[in-house]
Amino acid sequence: MRSFLRETDFSFDEAKEVFNIASRYKKIRGAGRLDVLKDQSWGLIFFKKSTRTRLSFQTGVYELGANPMVLEADDLQISRGETIEDTAKVMGRYLHGIVIRAFGHDVVEDFKKYSGIPVVNALTDALHPCQSYTDIFTMMEHFGNGNPTLEAIKGRKFVFYGDTACNMAYSLALAGGMFGLEVVLSGPEEFRPTKELDKFFEDANLNPTWTFEPDPEKAAKNADVLYTDVWVSMGKEAEKAERIKTMSPYQVNEKLFAKAKDSAIFMHCLPAHAGEEVSAGVLNSKKAIIFDEAENRLHVQKAILTGLKF
Repeated sequence: MRSFLRETDFSFDEAKEVFNIASRYKKIRGAGRLDVLKDQSWGLIFFKKSTRTRLSFQTGVYELGANPMVLEADDLQISRGETIEDTAKVMGRYLHGIVIRAFGHDVVEDFKKYSGIPVVNALTDALHPCQSYTDIFTMMEHFGNGNPTLEAIKGRKFVFYGDTACNMAYSLALAGGMFGLEVVLSGPEEFRPTKELDKFFEDANLNPTWTFEPDPEKAAKNADVLYTDVWVSMGKEAEKAERIKTMSPYQVNEKLFAKAKDSAIFMHCLPAHAGEEVSAGVLNSKKAIIFDEAENRLHVQKAILTGLKF
């Protein structure tokens, strides 16, 4: 029994096989349900609102042969004071696996500890490993001209803009370290990565391969990928005005793309806010492959669930 809470919960070779499986699943989708999770029941627990994560996991669990059971926090006795320990122990008696989208990373760690069944991190405030694996796979597809290989992205320069102390920045830095990307995190000094990111690398015995660059134009020079995320995540709404003001120099726009390679692409985990973290021109341009990313969440997450059997 294994879980997927961090990018590094799979070895390099295992992750490579996950991407191979995702490619196969994408090609055969529509051929009918698979038997990978046949006759199983999986709980999908959402402490945060979701569109892509909920749809892709609910669809993916079903297409792998299992019964997906979607539960929001208010549906659970946790909302009335029951402990995570008790909840996890009960779920472990009923279910075959749990997918969790939560605020604190300790929530997924506790469910893993007490449930005794596989747990998948569908996003916490610390990490978003399903999204970063999806982004790696999407880059493999794009730069491999339809033949997704890790060799196609090795050494590519990847720049993340905005709040570089957020879950997406950390997950992409970890994934970049695993798969040979040159990751540059570019944002305001007050939103630079904390020692938490160093700890993730240390725990995984990975050498940090990311750099922090507060100058957005310098960061964009010769980049292959420009990436951003929303400036105001769930739970940060009270800081909206100040965050937008502070982050505005880090908007991904035509000026930044002029510094990147001519072949550079734009990526975003969505939802996007045109005119804030990205200009409408970039968001609607041919350089944006954001809906390829969104689709690939389904295929990669199905592959991750399959990989839990390795």
